[in-house]
Amino acid sequence: MKVGFEGRERKRESDQAPKPIFGEDGGGGGAIVAAMITTPKLPDRQPTMTVEGAAADQEIISWFEGLAENAGMVQTQTLRRIIELNHRTEYLQKWLGRDLRVQDLDPAALESLFSSSVPLASHADHEPYIQRIADGDTSPLLTQEPITMLSLSSGTTDGRPKQVPFTRFSSQSTLQIFRLGAAYRSRVFPVRAGGRILEFIYSSKQFQTKGGLTVGTATTHYFASEEFKTKQKSTKSFTCSPYEVIAGEDYKQSTYCHLLLGLAFSDQVEIIASTFAYSIVQAFIAFEELWEELCEDLREGTLSTKLTSPEMRRAVMDCLTPNASLASKIEKKCRQLEESNWSNLIPNLWPNAKYIYSIMTGSMQPYLKKLRHYAGDLALVCADYGSTESWIGVNLEPSDAPERVTFTVIPTFSYFEFIPLYTRKERDHSTSAVTDDFAEREPLPLSQVKVGQQYEVVLTTFTGLYRYRLGDVVEVAGFYKGAPKLTFICRRKLILTVNIDKNTERDLQIVVEKGSRLLRQTRAELVDFTSHADLAVHPGHYVIFWEVKGEAEDSVLNACSREMDAAFADRGYVVSRKTGSIGPLELRIVESGTFRRILEYYIDHGAAMSQFKTPRCTTNQVLLGILDRCTVRRFRSTAYG
Repeated sequence: MKVGFEGRERKRESDQAPKPIFGEDGGGGGAIVAAMITTPKLPDRQPTMTVEGAAADQEIISWFEGLAENAGMVQTQTLRRIIELNHRTEYLQKWLGRDLRVQDLDPAALESLFSSSVPLASHADHEPYIQRIADGDTSPLLTQEPITMLSLSSGTTDGRPKQVPFTRFSSQSTLQIFRLGAAYRSRVFPVRAGGRILEFIYSSKQFQTKGGLTVGTATTHYFASEEFKTKQKSTKSFTCSPYEVIAGEDYKQSTYCHLLLGLAFSDQVEIIASTFAYSIVQAFIAFEELWEELCEDLREGTLSTKLTSPEMRRAVMDCLTPNASLASKIEKKCRQLEESNWSNLIPNLWPNAKYIYSIMTGSMQPYLKKLRHYAGDLALVCADYGSTESWIGVNLEPSDAPERVTFTVIPTFSYFEFIPLYTRKERDHSTSAVTDDFAEREPLPLSQVKVGQQYEVVLTTFTGLYRYRLGDVVEVAGFYKGAPKLTFICRRKLILTVNIDKNTERDLQIVVEKGSRLLRQTRAELVDFTSHADLAVHPGHYVIFWEVKGEAEDSVLNACSREMDAAFADRGYVVSRKTGSIGPLELRIVESGTFRRILEYYIDHGAAMSQFKTPRCTTNQVLLGILDRCTVRRFRSTAYG
């Protein structure tokens, strides 16, 4: 991420959907169930480490514990509220009829009617309605109130971003879960009032649809909202970077400014954070190259002329003053850190940081090793569980390692259903057809899930998605009072298959982890990876692409390819390899910077750095072209002779 900084210069919408933030009632108690879908009013003042601040934290915790105690009942009330608001929409009238009188049905009867009448749906089922909204149709299609913004998913799962309705409720629920999560974190990691957060966050470009709707990522909408400003006050920490840096169009320049201002406020920084762990790792990889230039800017109170955005320049210069003593101190530490390959970088440069906060599950797990290298003994706190479509659960135990984290469902954000899933070994006990690597049964409400069972999450939201299959596989790890605690397992979609073999992203991650352990006998490390099922040759075979930092001998990489080939446990794969109907796994080593090119390809096509996830398998011909051109070494497995 070398930016090359030379040449120094001195120094809305009106939405009547139910808001998750209103009212004074703290929730709790079965007598006033309707009150449970409201939350305590946010204070206007900034909470501090005073009795007043502690009381504010306790207020929202008490509210949530009341919800959790009565989670099943709160869910039926949440669904009733969604239907009350939207039963006259075209989508729901198609399934529930035009004559539904919600007031004539009790919540349980309405819940039964809804689940028996409205079918499970995918994004493809909602997409025609969303497209009509994007094109300017203002009739009540999915929600009674007009939708004026659409969010884009990352696009790295299915190859293209999905458009999802975004309303004021979306921003407010984001603020609410941040406030709730922060209250639980403050019990374990108390932060100083007025502290700073070094937050590697990035907006992306927005555009207008034919009908005049604003389209951008959910993070872009949120960072521009009033709720983001309120979040900084209510969570006791203020981001180092002004909005102009967050909204910068060049992520490299934004990253440079994030780092520069993070150093300028180094003694005040309490938290290091980003949406995804990937962004933090990439920022500190860049820091290894940029630290001398950063120290020069810090010493002189300057900013490179290579930073071309006038708005960003003005905002950053307003925050900078020359600080020679701090620059010398950081420069000395960086020279020492270079000698240790930047181990413990974060606690050395930000001595008052309490923890690192980000999404670290699923496709982010491969970055944990590098993140721990930079973090040393600093706690890694996994951020709460959500998606572009809805927030789902909060991390109530921030001291748990990312590998053990669970998320407790918040029963007011959406109406949740759970499709029981069974692996191939369990199929004989299942009553349904097999659609992929799982067999499934009928969806269950939140109150009927069981510990140890895996499920696919289904959402019905206040923003116009109904019985929407999210595609996430979770396992119920336990309960917090009456609310399920979920462990994220993987995305349900199969990513590697040639014939009868079926392997998910999680299967691939396990295999790559086993193979990359062999690199430890060398001075090399795995930077990133992706894969492809090559069907252009016969027999088809798996290709796994690695970018490796450092030198690894051919003998070691040959062993890595054998180890990965043998590590795929899927029976269809094993049988196919033994019979030769799937060819030997191929490990391709790509040149340094290849995955940076993939990142830049996605950003050039509208993705946001804050939402970027390396695709773990790709059929995208542009990406495959990049990977092919950048391949420098190839190894074929001999695991099956």
